[in-house]
Amino acid sequence: MDNLFKGIHNINLDSKGRLGIPVTYRDHITGLLKGSMVITIDTEEKCLLLYPSGIWAKIQSKINELPSFNKNARRIQRLLVGHAEDIDVDSSGRILISKPLREYASLVKKIILIGQGDKFEIWDQNLWNQNVDKWRDEVTSNDDAEALSDISI
Repeated sequence: MDNLFKGIHNINLDSKGRLGIPVTYRDHITGLLKGSMVITIDTEEKCLLLYPSGIWAKIQSKINELPSFNKNARRIQRLLVGHAEDIDVDSSGRILISKPLREYASLVKKIILIGQGDKFEIWDQNLWNQNVDKWRDEVTSNDDAEALSDISI
């Protein structure tokens, strides 16, 4: 995908649970992707993941190939695929987030939409701010540092 999602966007959720996709990505999503997206929960954090349908199809295929007798694989299958919902971007550039997903991520009004390359993460603003502070204070372990050593910033 040429247009990778990046940046942090402060967005308000409307009373019906709709979130406006930033204009920067709207044409790409409605044109190239035909407005077709998939939303699911993050299994490690209290946020949601928003994927273009084509990217999600590849991920779901890999998830489905995991051995069902493996406890972690079953957990991922149940949580990621089990919570996944197909959603379309409407003519106003909004997506409707279902009540169960909004409740999972504690989404009420002020939302953070953060680009993560081939997907967006959707966070409650307060929860995002708490995590950012925590992440800034964390020390990178030697194992993590070694895994990142090939990346120059």
